[in-house]
Amino acid sequence: MMTDVVPGEFSTRIESVRRRMDEQGLDALIITDPCNLYYLIGYNAWSFYMPQCLYITGSGQLEFLAREMDALGARSTTWLPEEHIHHYSEDMVHQPDVHPFEWIAHKLRDLGIYDLPSRRIGLELDEDFLTPRGYLALTTSLPECTFVDSHELVNWVRAVKSPAELDLMRKAAKVTEKVMRTGIDAVVSGRRQCDVAADIVAAQTAGTPEVGGDYPAIVPLIATGKSAGTPHLTWSDKPLVHGETTVLELCGVHSRYHVPCARTVNLGTPSAELAKMADIVAEGMTVALGAVRPGVTAESVEEAWREVLRPHGLTKASRIAYSIGIGYPPDWGEHTISMRPGDKTVLAEGMTFHLILGMWMNGWGYDMSEPIAVTADGVEKFVDLPEILTVKEA
Repeated sequence: MMTDVVPGEFSTRIESVRRRMDEQGLDALIITDPCNLYYLIGYNAWSFYMPQCLYITGSGQLEFLAREMDALGARSTTWLPEEHIHHYSEDMVHQPDVHPFEWIAHKLRDLGIYDLPSRRIGLELDEDFLTPRGYLALTTSLPECTFVDSHELVNWVRAVKSPAELDLMRKAAKVTEKVMRTGIDAVVSGRRQCDVAADIVAAQTAGTPEVGGDYPAIVPLIATGKSAGTPHLTWSDKPLVHGETTVLELCGVHSRYHVPCARTVNLGTPSAELAKMADIVAEGMTVALGAVRPGVTAESVEEAWREVLRPHGLTKASRIAYSIGIGYPPDWGEHTISMRPGDKTVLAEGMTFHLILGMWMNGWGYDMSEPIAVTADGVEKFVDLPEILTVKEA
């Protein structure tokens, strides 16, 4: 089995999931999020564009169902016995009149789904890999079952990392440090944005001599010039311009664990407003990090940051942090905790976040972030990178 998970981790995770299933009154759960498949059985393949799922019951049954060629990946990457790996035939791929979830539904009948006490089944209804057509094929083929939203059940179990997971994230952070330094070094006047991206991708893939890299859930985000005030942009083939700002949001990955980070580079002397914003964000980062500890709420950390902005007449509408860990495209967030007004989740030791203080202004922007873990008495910063605006003359 190709996994860095230590023995005993999987059984602990599955037991935690089953406890939550019982609390939510679920007889079974059908899991389609590739992050959750990896978390529970170690399945790791670029097959999530096709219907596949893990069927887990409260009584202990575990079954993986996937495309025929992808069942091979389950045999090589998961700990499941052969008899618990099932596949549909290749002639069901992308057909107009039949859907693989119809086959999955009929297979679940054979596996005893109708024998469950209440036939109340949880589905991951707010993730990217159960399509509307797949949902209809599954639910109409099992009319005697009641399907309900699982409300990110497995994601919430993942929110608190084990010591073994934290070690994997520390390894990923070493890749992040190399990736960000590579990106900052690559930002040079006259260089094409795509060449900067190529350097970054190479660093992400290679990792360090001690820690191999992995592909990220999100490509390098590179916003430059007037677009520096717009998040989530990628790159073009246009050259970088002296005097302009470039915002980098990048990620190091190891064993699917993601440690994202953002920094800002200015080619030439920064404007007074950019320099001032860098100072405000640096102060805000210090205050926000100081507010993180077990027992406080997610919204209270955001409030501490907001108090730094208030005297300057500034506001930030978007959340300042979100939970991170395992990631597959198209996102490295865990879709659970967000540090923003109204999120009353109580922070606990072992939770991990991307604390990102991006300020998106009109035609310009500044971004700086820290990937962190909540410790017994405060916070651990995963990366060792200067929390400054990088100014380069060339």
